Amino acid sequence: MTVLKKKRMINKSSFIVLAIVLIAACSSPKKSQNSEYTDIPDPVVVDLYNEPAAGFNMEGSDQTAMLIADKSMVAMGGRSAWDKTNVISWNFFGARKLLWDKKNNRVRVDYLKEDLSISLNMNEMSGKVWINGQEISNEDSLAGYLADAKSAWINDSYWLVMPFKLKDSGVTLEYYGEDNTEAGVKADVLRLTFEGVGDTPHNAYHVWVDVDDRLIKQWAWYADALDQNPRFVRPWEDYRPYGDILLSGERGDRDITDIGVMEAAPEGIFENLSPKI
Repeated sequence: MTVLKKKRMINKSSFIVLAIVLIAACSSPKKSQNSEYTDIPDPVVVDLYNEPAAGFNMEGSDQTAMLIADKSMVAMGGRSAWDKTNVISWNFFGARKLLWDKKNNRVRVDYLKEDLSISLNMNEMSGKVWINGQEISNEDSLAGYLADAKSAWINDSYWLVMPFKLKDSGVTLEYYGEDNTEAGVKADVLRLTFEGVGDTPHNAYHVWVDVDDRLIKQWAWYADALDQNPRFVRPWEDYRPYGDILLSGERGDRDITDIGVMEAAPEGIFENLSPKI
C-alpha cells in the first residue's frame, strides 16, 4: 500500500464555517458503495455546525481536513442528530454485545464467550459485575472488571462510530490528499493522531472520505503514529439508517452486527443481570 504524504491545501487561520451550499448532482438519492441502502439524501443547503470537542487540536489541524470532517458529519445525519442519539447497541465481532447509553455515559457489556456481564457508569467508574450469574462484591476485582469494560467500550465503539469522532478531544486532523480506496472509490484522505486520550494515544488512523457522498469508505490503523505502514486497511461500508443517523457495520473480515439505536435504555439493564442485551 502506498504511504500517503501530507498535503496541506489551505493555510491555518481562524476556522469559521457557518454554512455551505452543496449542489446536488441529481434529484435521486445516492447509493453507498456495496450497500443495499439507497436513501442517502443530497442536501442542497446544509448547516455545517460541528463544534469541536474541548481539547481538539484546532491549531494543529488543517482547515481542509476540518471542512471535510464537517461535510462527513452532515452526510451521516448531522451534528444535531448525533447529539440527540441517546442509546446505541451492537454486537462486536461475536465476542461481546454492548449497549451504550450515550446520553448518560453508561455502558453495559455482555461477553458472549464467557458468562460475564458488566454494567459501568463511566462518569463515576462505578457499576456492577456478574460472573456465572452471580454478582461479585470484592472491591479490587470489581475495579478491575470495570476498567476492562471501559477499555472494551473505547475500542468497540470506535469501530462503530469513529466517523462521528473526527473532531474529538485530543485529536489532530490533517489532510493527506486524494487517493482511491481498495474498492476504487475516489476519496479525500484524512489522518488522525492523538494526544492524552484513550488507552492507546500513540495510534494513528487514515480515513478515506468519498468525494461524492462524503461518507467514510475505508480506514487504516497504525499501531504507532511513526510507523510507515498500517497494521490493517479495511472497508467501512454498508451504511444504513438507525434513528436519524447512518451507521456502517461492514469491515471486511470483521463485521459489526445487531446494530440498534433507541430513545432510552431498557428498564433495569444497568441494575440487573436480566434482561441481557
